[in-house]
Order: sequence, then C-alpha cells, then structure tokens
Amino acid sequence: MINSTSSPIKANNLLNNSPMIVLILLLAESLHFVFARLLLPYLPPVTSSFYYMTVATVQIGLYAAVTRRIKWRIFRENALFFLIIGFLIAAATSMSFSSVAYIDPGTASMIARMNTIFTLGFGIFWLKESMVRGEKIGAIIAIIGVFVISFQPGDGSRALWLGPVLVLGSNFAYALHAAIVKRQGESLDPTNFLLFRMMTSILFLFIFAVWRGEMTWPGGGPTGGEVWWVLLLVATVNVTISRSLYYVALRRFRLSILTVLLTLSPVATILWSLALFGERPTLQGLLGGTAVILGVVFVTLSKRKKRANRHKPVVELTN
Repeated sequence: MINSTSSPIKANNLLNNSPMIVLILLLAESLHFVFARLLLPYLPPVTSSFYYMTVATVQIGLYAAVTRRIKWRIFRENALFFLIIGFLIAAATSMSFSSVAYIDPGTASMIARMNTIFTLGFGIFWLKESMVRGEKIGAIIAIIGVFVISFQPGDGSRALWLGPVLVLGSNFAYALHAAIVKRQGESLDPTNFLLFRMMTSILFLFIFAVWRGEMTWPGGGPTGGEVWWVLLLVATVNVTISRSLYYVALRRFRLSILTVLLTLSPVATILWSLALFGERPTLQGLLGGTAVILGVVFVTLSKRKKRANRHKPVVELTN
C-alpha cells in the first residue's frame, strides 16, 4: 500500500501553462536517443546511464535539501514500491542507451512509440479491458512497423535486429513503470517521489555496470573534462527537466492525449540526429517507423472514442 505525504505544487507561470509544459517536454523527449548517441564515444552505455543519472540525482537532491522537502519517511513506508520502479527505470535506461550502438537515434525514437501498445496491454491485463476494433488494427499496424524496421538487409555482423529488440525491451520496462506509478504512486509528494525514484535507479544502474564489467571513471583520456560537461547537459535536460515535466503532465493530462502529443518527438529526433551526427533513418526504417506512429495514433484515438461512448448518456424512449 502506498502511503502519502503530499504537498501541493506551488503555482507558477510555467506549471500553469499547459502548452508550454507540452512543448518543453516534447523537445526534451526528442533528445533522449540523441543524448545516448552523444555519450556513446565517451563511455559504455550502462556506465554513461549511471553517471548522468547520478548527476541528475545530485541536482534533485540539492533542490530538495535547500527547500527542506526531503521526507525520508516516504521512502521507508514505500521502499518496495521505489525499488521496483527503480529497477524498471534502470533496465529501461540501460537498454535504450545501448540501442544506439546498432540503430540511429531517429529510428530508435520511432520504435519507442510502441510504449503505447505496451500500455494498452497492461490495461487489458490489470483492468480486464477489452480491445475495440480500432485498437486491434492500430496495434497490428505498429507491430508490423517494428518488424519492417528490425529485418533490414545489410551487414549481418551489425545485428540490426538487436537495436529494435533493445528499444522494445526498454519500452516494456518503462511502460510497466508508468502503469505502476499511475496505479499506486500518484498520491506521493512529487519532489520526494522523483528523488527516491532516482536514488533507487542509480543503485541498480551501478549494479548493472559492475556486473557487466563496464564500471570506469569518466575522467581519463584527452576528453576527460569534456565528458563531464556532456553528462551535466544530459542530466539536466534528460532527467531534471524532462522527468519533472513528464510527471507533472502525467498528473494533469489524460494519458491518451499526452501519448498523441509525444508521437511528434521522433520528427524532432530525426532532425537533431541529422544535424549533429549526419545520421538519418534508412527508407525501410522510415516506412516502419511511420507505421509504428500511425498505429499508435490509431490506438490512442480509438481509446478516446471508446471512453466517450462509455460515458455517453443513454436515452430511453417510452410510450
């Protein structure tokens, strides 16, 4: 059972400006796989995930300490909850950062929209919801899109299929985390929730990096100082800003509406990737990614229609 110690979010211009929240969140979301690709030459993926998440945890912890918002009782009373979501986030982050070693950030971002299909599956599993025709069609279109991306002709040694598999694994773990948070964690104080979520995440990322034998200090070599600036940038944008706004949006918007808005992020990711690395999706990747996005939009619109029909008043005609 989740125990709550809530404190209201202070009203300010940003948090009261819903379009601005969505715009900044959309830009931050589009940079996730770009940042993964940016850190790839410096550190192994799991190790870079640990370091940038640690920097972000320090940022959030300092803010919570300065504002005197840290309540350790929240962690003690909900330790199992935080350990579960920390493990899922660590798994999702390490897999998504590893995926860009095999596919370009734009293609990875398009595949990542499959999280909607996984969320739909959790709704069916937990809430015993049935799928309407539109949801079934959208899910099939999205799955076909992933298969189109996964099986591309080319150098077999690059294991092109491994990139999509890692993104799908990351999606599954993150969608499960979101479902658990939506179901059991919404009553928790936002600052403490984010802090303890981050602390448990870096614990598991450290375990993963040590287990894989990839734990190294990022200060070596001629680019030692440079990598810390990159880690600071990634931590600030990809976690401190992005995740804070994500959880605000998750509490404020319907999940279906937020999902449709975030389907635009792969477009920005492709542009970032092209500008920074000169990488673009293949034609096959674009076709498959477009199918994924169309399938997700189809599913989301069908969910909204089903919800509207469910709440439509019934008018009885009597003689």
